[in-house]
Amino acid sequence: MSIHIPNILLAIPRNPVTAVGLPLALGFFSGSHSSQVANSNWYAGLAAPPGRPRREVFPFAWTLLYVSMGYASHIAVKALDHTHLDVNRYIGLALIDSVLMTATTWYMTKLLDRPTDAKATYFLLPYCAWLGYATYLNAGTWWLNRQPKYRK
Repeated sequence: MSIHIPNILLAIPRNPVTAVGLPLALGFFSGSHSSQVANSNWYAGLAAPPGRPRREVFPFAWTLLYVSMGYASHIAVKALDHTHLDVNRYIGLALIDSVLMTATTWYMTKLLDRPTDAKATYFLLPYCAWLGYATYLNAGTWWLNRQPKYRK
């Protein structure tokens, strides 16, 4: 079993400009609302734990994080271009990852049900079902291949 990553997810980070630019642009877009909240009286009146930086620090910190994540994706894709990612020997680890991801997603879906009047649940249930099915397939693959097969 090999990992298949769609071509578009590999094409964007191959170019360092798009690898850095896309997360930066999306971060800028999503941060525009956060900026309005950070400048509000509500935010200024919040009690904060010691060590919280001034609000002016966050745009610089997030910019650095988005640039770092984008460039890391560029480095990762370049490495994948030179190696073959094969997880046949790591089925057990993949199963643990799948179980944890499924459990976390189900928990978060349940947690978001009441505050969103079940609206988020309707959108997340297909994903939860898919994760459950993928975990079943992974568990079945692990179980059926747990003993090494020797050829004579």
